[in-house]
Amino acid sequence: MNAGKRTLLVVEDDPGLQSALRWAFDGFEVVTAEDREEAIRQLRRHHPEVVTLDLGLPPDPGGASEGLATLEEILALAPQTKVIVVTGNDDRDNAVRAVELGAWLFCQKPVDAQLLVFIVERAYRLYALERESQARREGAPDTPLAGIIATSPEMLAVCATIEKVAPANVTTLLTGASGTGKELLARALHALSPRADKRFAAINCAAIPDTLLESELFGYEKGAFTGANARRVGHIENAHGGTLFLDEIGDLPMPLQAKLLRFLQERVIVRVGGREEIPVDVRVVCATHRDLESLLRTGAFREDLYYRVSEVTIHIPTLHERRGEAVVLARHFLDRRAREHGRNGLVFTDDAMQAIESHTWPGNVRELENRINRAVILTEGRRITARELELEPGDAEPMPFSLRQVRENAERQAMLRALRYTDGNVSQAAELLGITRPTFYALANKYHVDIGRSG
Repeated sequence: MNAGKRTLLVVEDDPGLQSALRWAFDGFEVVTAEDREEAIRQLRRHHPEVVTLDLGLPPDPGGASEGLATLEEILALAPQTKVIVVTGNDDRDNAVRAVELGAWLFCQKPVDAQLLVFIVERAYRLYALERESQARREGAPDTPLAGIIATSPEMLAVCATIEKVAPANVTTLLTGASGTGKELLARALHALSPRADKRFAAINCAAIPDTLLESELFGYEKGAFTGANARRVGHIENAHGGTLFLDEIGDLPMPLQAKLLRFLQERVIVRVGGREEIPVDVRVVCATHRDLESLLRTGAFREDLYYRVSEVTIHIPTLHERRGEAVVLARHFLDRRAREHGRNGLVFTDDAMQAIESHTWPGNVRELENRINRAVILTEGRRITARELELEPGDAEPMPFSLRQVRENAERQAMLRALRYTDGNVSQAAELLGITRPTFYALANKYHVDIGRSG
């Protein structure tokens, strides 16, 4: 953002108030409009970051219909613009309606100029932060891998491992629950490898019937079976020079496990119905949501194959295990899906954000994306609530942003834990915490901790 040029559009049909506001905002380039048509013209010409909008515009100066229509048109054309609605004292219903439509805030008349300047400054700073954030997402991402949203320590560690492993020609096993993004990371391994300009071939071992899986992997010769009217190249051969991604390898039938093991050892294949050994140069990446070590114990997965496919194993944590990442991903998916469906300007309500934070996400990232996509399509207004995400409002209190409050919460929880651990013995609890007994009593009084019996 260029701090030297900040534009404010004042939509107001009172010339006196127009003039007063123009002089109040000496840190902005102020442009004015007295009706909807002029407001849209100025919006297209100046692209203001912030708009103040009087709802009582002609030809309905005594109502709000024209102002609300102007608001909707502004946000349709410039969804990131922060619109501050100005209403009459007795017009709270229309103010609430304006916020539901996407207005950032509302002020009541008579407008205090000093307060309005403060609000506009805050709106501009928020606009600037959002633009910066969007530029980082679309340009040089903060995450180690382009196209992957990762902000938690858990996923940043995964991305760092992917970066280290990608250049090496080793067979890699990605483990993790369904919906955690294993194929996306497999594609990242390919994109960062020396084979990036070659083919990435993906096959889901659980999605193809056992009777067809061998021919899909290894190909077949003409006449190999009924219906084989011509030679067909399989996925392994087709990926020559590139990367072969075998998803859900834990579901591979035992006979095919032996054939895949031979390929990994010899790097040659034989098509179904053929005899010729065909050398194939391919990097193999496998993935599974199943516990392969458990399958080894039951004999459902070959031990020798396991050690072949897991030269390097990378575990992908669940979304619930990625601290704070659900909210970041939610905003990313909302921006993307809103653009796809022409619903720019959609925002999450506070209860939606709390619900996203507190939900356990058994379906992981895939569940999160599906819920947001459905809400984008079905939501009538511009605000997506927990109800529209079909989530229960968050039971837990949201994490405070005040460092002092975070510290106090942590101290109180540590005291309660120490008391539970020592069965209420204050002396032992204080010793565990590394503080004196009088200090413990002082903190207990400060944080309203019920000490119970003392030791």
